[in-house]
Amino acid sequence: MQLTFISLLALVSSTIADPIISSFPNSLTLESSFDPIKAAYWTGLPHHRRTPFSVSPDGNSAYLAYLDASYSNVVIQQVNTSTFEAVGTAVQITGYEAAGLVAQNDGFAVMVTTNATGTTDLPPTGEYVTVVVRYKDGVEAWTTALNGPGVHTSDGLTATTDANGDLVYSSAAGLYGAYFVVTAYTGNASGHFGDSIQYVDDTGALQTITGASSVFGCSHNTGIGLEAADSAPFASICAEDQGDIWLNTDTQYMSGVKIANENTTNGVSGEPMGGMSGSYSNLALFPSTTNYIFAWQSRGALDLTLNAWMGSPYTQCSPRWLNHNVAISTMSSKDTLTGAEASSTVGAAEGDDQVNWITYSSTEDHQNVHTATLNSNLSIVTWKTLTSPDSQPVPLGCSGTYAGTSFQFVDSAGAKVGAVTNSTSVFVSGDIANVGTDRVCWPYVDMVWDLSAPKASGTPVTKMSFACASVGSSGSSVMVSSAVASPSSAAVAVSSAAGVATSSSIEAVVSSQAAIVSSSTELSHATSLDLSTSTVPISTSSTSSAAIENPSSSSTATILPSTTQASKTALQEHTSNHHTTFSTRVIPSPTIIPEDDSCDAE
Repeated sequence: MQLTFISLLALVSSTIADPIISSFPNSLTLESSFDPIKAAYWTGLPHHRRTPFSVSPDGNSAYLAYLDASYSNVVIQQVNTSTFEAVGTAVQITGYEAAGLVAQNDGFAVMVTTNATGTTDLPPTGEYVTVVVRYKDGVEAWTTALNGPGVHTSDGLTATTDANGDLVYSSAAGLYGAYFVVTAYTGNASGHFGDSIQYVDDTGALQTITGASSVFGCSHNTGIGLEAADSAPFASICAEDQGDIWLNTDTQYMSGVKIANENTTNGVSGEPMGGMSGSYSNLALFPSTTNYIFAWQSRGALDLTLNAWMGSPYTQCSPRWLNHNVAISTMSSKDTLTGAEASSTVGAAEGDDQVNWITYSSTEDHQNVHTATLNSNLSIVTWKTLTSPDSQPVPLGCSGTYAGTSFQFVDSAGAKVGAVTNSTSVFVSGDIANVGTDRVCWPYVDMVWDLSAPKASGTPVTKMSFACASVGSSGSSVMVSSAVASPSSAAVAVSSAAGVATSSSIEAVVSSQAAIVSSSTELSHATSLDLSTSTVPISTSSTSSAAIENPSSSSTATILPSTTQASKTALQEHTSNHHTTFSTRVIPSPTIIPEDDSCDAE
């Protein structure tokens, strides 16, 4: 019996379950209290203070890391993977940020910011260094500094104010990979912000790997994505302040494969990977494959212009909306997109044709976007929805009324699977990790989430909750709703990559018993926002109604030319003294950004 395409799609649809969310409220008693809020850099709006979470390769152990409420110690607690209760006594390390965690069968490795040691070449007061600390069988095995005194001295010394990065591990390569934000305090880039990619082997030795290690990369990095691969370089993504998001696996710089155009201002972007205390669970490898998925929040891109300071092929754009929508991109390998690159055609009216949109609304804001993979063909994308958002023209975060957290299955081809599940009692505030088969879990604090106004800190808590998403029944208290926060936030597949299912993608979905859901919802384009990258903020609201439509599915987007070694060298020379645009870390009032930058006078 032969199945038609339509009947096959119907068969698949009948066998899939939507994401099932199970929760373990207040299951873990913390040995030290924890402040669940970290204020956003520019706006002061509350972000979840990250709680790194990781499960060992054998699946028998899990660990949670958090910064205690004294803001001076990182605590690492083993966690039972069934009950999410504490196992044994926690480890406490002097540190100021829990920036990444890798669970191993015999312990863990954690990335923290801490004080530099020694008496010479110390960073300025108030700056820290980033280190990886490895514990085996309950005992510290080694600590390795990734920057600071004595580390890459010939390239210029760097420190870390806020790492906003991640730590991953590849057993095939025998390497830990770390990607984090830095500020230089010696050398040509002194006083400027960038990022660094470093590798450490199983013995704790810092490795300098040509074509993989980087001391000072993307300008004023505003978002980091990192995922392990079988060999260095690991898959990496950076969002910089010049108008682009890059798959920079092969370059470790603001070049490579252009994932997206984004409206930015010097030193500021739209928090594509979560902003302060973000940059985790946004780039994930489908296990037993070379395929990856990346998820971020985007304001879209219209009206591409030349980035006059950077020069060709760099572009700037205006935002499609002031609010953010959820976008994804898929990759066939650590350095190759499955679809087209973002356009670099100066004068192009559309700069986001290549984007695979999970949401597409002009009236709601979507933030705290994360993704993780459940198996070789199925991932989950999650985000928060804000209604009645107040969004500033300068690309910052939005305030508004929190309406819930959504969960959407997506296959390895980038097609939606099943319907959205929404919860108003569970959100994501820590790394999403595989726990068991076809199941991922993450930590969160059981609290009322309020994004209506800036907030510098939260009420310290002594309990941590966990939640899980699965394709079948699991966990204790189950709370599921197939309704999204409101009708206009319904996820609509509108990209040329995933808008129409093909027979090959259906075969892949059948293998994982997943269904593709499409939508014929008609929308119309938002009015173009004529905002340059250097726009000065004006108080405004994005709550006014604006009709939107499916973006063009044209596949003629210009491919960004490959960066030759010669041009890369020239570009690095061009920017070596001007990597970033803010020479000091002075935080202005929440809605004000300096019109001019002292670095621009260089």
